[in-house]
Amino acid sequence: MRLLTFKGGVHPKDKKELAGLAPIERIKPPEIVYLPLSQHTGVPSKPIIEKKDEVEVGMKIAESDGKLSVPLHSSVAGVYMGLVNYPHPLGGRKLAMKIKVDPERTEEWKSEEKEVGTLSNKDIIKIVKESGIVGMGGAAFPTFFKMQPPPDKKIADLIINGAECEPYLTADYRLMIERAEDILKGIDIIRSVINPDRIWIAIESNKMDAVERMKEVSSSYPSFNISIHKTKYPQGSEKQLIQAVKRQEVPEGGLPFDAGAYVQNIGTALAVYEAVCYSKPLYERVVTVTGSVRDPSNFLVPIGTPFNYLIEKAGGVIGTLMKVINGGPMMGIAQVYPEVPVIKGTTGILIQNREEVFSGIVGPCIRCAACIDVCPMCLMPTEINKFIETENFDKAEEMGVLSCMECGSCAYVCPSNIPLVQQFKYAKNEIMKGKK
Repeated sequence: MRLLTFKGGVHPKDKKELAGLAPIERIKPPEIVYLPLSQHTGVPSKPIIEKKDEVEVGMKIAESDGKLSVPLHSSVAGVYMGLVNYPHPLGGRKLAMKIKVDPERTEEWKSEEKEVGTLSNKDIIKIVKESGIVGMGGAAFPTFFKMQPPPDKKIADLIINGAECEPYLTADYRLMIERAEDILKGIDIIRSVINPDRIWIAIESNKMDAVERMKEVSSSYPSFNISIHKTKYPQGSEKQLIQAVKRQEVPEGGLPFDAGAYVQNIGTALAVYEAVCYSKPLYERVVTVTGSVRDPSNFLVPIGTPFNYLIEKAGGVIGTLMKVINGGPMMGIAQVYPEVPVIKGTTGILIQNREEVFSGIVGPCIRCAACIDVCPMCLMPTEINKFIETENFDKAEEMGVLSCMECGSCAYVCPSNIPLVQQFKYAKNEIMKGKK
């Protein structure tokens, strides 16, 4: 069996066994949900309802407020309590719509399946936008915008990202096992708009049952290909997937369509299917709650549900709680407040106890070049860091720090425990401040 792969990368223990066998479980909403207006790349949504208004599941409560923006929908039935300045999982505090849940009125979305064959590309893109769909692999880029590549850029390869390379996380894996038919229908809708020459569903080799399941249901889609990828982090990154599938690199500073590719996440394809075929907006998503919890789980949750509520539903913390991470251990963001809400881009919640949190001493660079060997972007992290330490940000930019994808591979292999990712984030912020 030929496994596709890319340059660089690392092999952390994937820990998929913790939640991998847990079927997706729909949970009841908490008493209060908090829906941040900023849940996607671009301009935050703009509220269109008033305090004390009643809301229903799937009701539009905030509209798009710019070219790169999408609406926001209520994930529960209840009463809108107004705007609050609430902790955000991506850091800091941001405006959020507070809704008090009415447990007597909360229902699942119900709608008859629609015939989509008569819809034009314009119709589909409009539905995707009005449904508030964004990339659900974590980046949260508005999907309607991504579905409109420049007319001079021919998309040869549509790549559906089922790699889910981040350790611990299993939401996409469970979706492929449990919702394969619906995912393929969503892929087919995206295909009808993008019109690629080839369609690839990319899955890592540690998910062979998902590979077999997708092969089984894709037999009625002869143009769909299942590509099996070597289990290696960060295989799920757009540029690394393109490199593995097409044996072609995205130009420096370029985007996937510059390499004739379009990449979309498994969960996003499912959301497109539900929106186009059932008029269902994006108001809930699957979230893996794993790590040091008694019952690692995959929950289908209303967006806006606080993290600590889901941790309790997963049986609570084992040991002394030290870290709550939005996402996985490699690229996830440690939280200051455990009550932050699930947003559209929340793939998982990782809990770490005292025994698991690393607190090694930072030492000097020993010039081993391990970071250079594993960098998937072919950068020289140790050299870049040298310039950051002396605040020579112009030279750091010249060395390619802005091309860093912050995957953490360099920091993972560094024997001196140098916090390279933090250094690069700091340099990027300083460079962008200088440009402004």
